[in-house]
Amino acid sequence: MIMSATLPNCLRALIVSCVAALLFSFGVSPLRAQTVAVMVNGEPITDYDIEQRSKLNFLTTHKAPDRKDVINELIDEKVKIREAKKYGVDPTSADVDQAYGGMGQRMHITADQLTATLEKQGIRSDTLKSRIKAEMVWTSLVRGRYKERLQVGEKDVAAAVKSEGGDDQEQGEAFEYRLQPVVLIVPKGSAQSAIELRQKDAETLRARVETCDQANQYFKSMANAAIRDPVVKTSADIPANLRKLLDDTPVGHLTPPEVTKQGIEMVALCSRKPTTIDTPKKKEMRDKMYAKKYEQTSNAYLAEIRKAAMIEYRQTSVEDTHAEDGKKPKARRN
Repeated sequence: MIMSATLPNCLRALIVSCVAALLFSFGVSPLRAQTVAVMVNGEPITDYDIEQRSKLNFLTTHKAPDRKDVINELIDEKVKIREAKKYGVDPTSADVDQAYGGMGQRMHITADQLTATLEKQGIRSDTLKSRIKAEMVWTSLVRGRYKERLQVGEKDVAAAVKSEGGDDQEQGEAFEYRLQPVVLIVPKGSAQSAIELRQKDAETLRARVETCDQANQYFKSMANAAIRDPVVKTSADIPANLRKLLDDTPVGHLTPPEVTKQGIEMVALCSRKPTTIDTPKKKEMRDKMYAKKYEQTSNAYLAEIRKAAMIEYRQTSVEDTHAEDGKKPKARRN
């Protein structure tokens, strides 16, 4: 018993080194594994979590994040996810992975390439996925619980547009477009000469096509060509540069050809009708008003559930983020 209580220093050091090696073999730092900065409803936020989120925030904002802000961000996410689970809002790992992949697509890279990019900055993919999950559940929860409160009335939108100088003339400039996208397929890796030849074919078709029926006849019978199903869009749904292009194109004709990944693409304009359903200005104003209502509702809801949460700051975290007037604060709970 005496020998077990007083291990030789060399043996004790050997045991410690073995434990450390085991932890590192699983990619876990023994210090990081044990250092808890904050407990939120019984769930830990470690210094490693804070370090990882700080790196991610720096990568996205290019500004050195404040430690206190990072801790509050992580606390908010913990309480959001907990609250969402109460109402059955709990996305699966597959849902989060899909959103993660979608983020990569918007950056024109694959999910694996996004992971590699993060790893080069010392950031684990789970760090970003955790933030994505929190955003997913919170947006769904707020919109689901406060759907009526978030509605924006048409009279309010019209009044807001008028206050910013909107007038009746703008209403007349809104259109509903019926469109049929068409494409002359160019195989990937084709020579520039092949692309130019297809562009000439496209210009020839533009000169011939005067109705959408003709466009269907030509493109459905052509080899390496396709015409898609018609779609209906309003002026509010289309970027300004594309609106101008459609407004300059006679009804029944094709827009100028554009080289894309698929080949040479054009759009057949089947109809263009004036509409008062929406205008770009009304859509812009409606989106602004909705965003403002959502932010106010979200902030109030978060403040409510955070106030009810059990938040315990551990000593190291408190010293770094909550010291005031040179006094050493103690761990506290909200």
